[in-house]
Amino acid sequence: MVTMNERVGGIFTIARGATLIGACLLFAACSGKPEDVAGQGSICEQPDGAVRITGGDFAMGSDAFYPEEGPVHTVTVAPFWLDAAEVTVERFAAFVAETGYVSVAEKPVDPAAFGAVGDVSDDLLQPGGAVFRPASNVSIGGMNWWKYVPGANWRFPRGPAESEADRNEPVTQIAFEDALAFAKWAGGRLPTEAEWEFAARGGAREPVRDRNPPGDANVWQGVFPVQNTQEDGFDGVAPVGCFGPNPYGLYDMIGNVWEWTTDAYTPSHAVRAGIEADAPVRVVKGGSYLCAKSYCARYRPAARHAQESGLGTNHIGFRVAYDADPGR
Repeated sequence: MVTMNERVGGIFTIARGATLIGACLLFAACSGKPEDVAGQGSICEQPDGAVRITGGDFAMGSDAFYPEEGPVHTVTVAPFWLDAAEVTVERFAAFVAETGYVSVAEKPVDPAAFGAVGDVSDDLLQPGGAVFRPASNVSIGGMNWWKYVPGANWRFPRGPAESEADRNEPVTQIAFEDALAFAKWAGGRLPTEAEWEFAARGGAREPVRDRNPPGDANVWQGVFPVQNTQEDGFDGVAPVGCFGPNPYGLYDMIGNVWEWTTDAYTPSHAVRAGIEADAPVRVVKGGSYLCAKSYCARYRPAARHAQESGLGTNHIGFRVAYDADPGR
């Protein structure tokens, strides 16, 4: 269960103009999508079903980039199934229609649970989520490109004044609790960090060592956060399946949106907290369309970052893992 401390803590962090762990990672979302995104989506694949991952031993992590990715260590992954694509808005809508589920971003905030002192803006008490909105005087040092937007949720991830999410987009503005609830409804679970990384590697024995952005993923091109040249055809989130699959047949494991895993975040693989039911910070994997060579470069399987479990953003989604063939 998401605690109010987690939710309100994240909201007040945004209000102060900072993030818990960094702009490209925690609260990455976009200011919009291209005008012709519907047309682009129509030529994208529409992957469905789950892919069997045979499992095995692999060298998890990397010592070539950020310290939290190391040390490299051998991990054994048992066979499992993983959704070929991120959970879409359409799939999440079906879940909500059947169950009546209300997401964390659709619930109001109680500042008393956080111990807030003094007057609190009414906007910060409204249901909503974190949205990427760089100010005119944006600076890397200030990281002032995040705004808590009342009314932002999985239907309107950029806020109620912006367009509704396309049905083929990965669903975003999803807290960890929301992802767990969907996975249970779908007959599965969320992947562990090791399972996710093993699947994203697609059978490669060595971790990616190139800092340059991949050419087959939705990432930020240009100078973050002020210029996105959109060389990949997208200003923000892309519909699933617009970029080719990895050797295992999995789409968008890198870029587009970060993805939840079950692991509690620790600053190194050398310190493992295990899977904690109430961990306030979880590991997200894969990078997003806000990851750029100039700031972040976490568009690699070994890359990892922390995310407050109780706060949704418009660049974090998820996919479902299964212990048996889901038959989808």
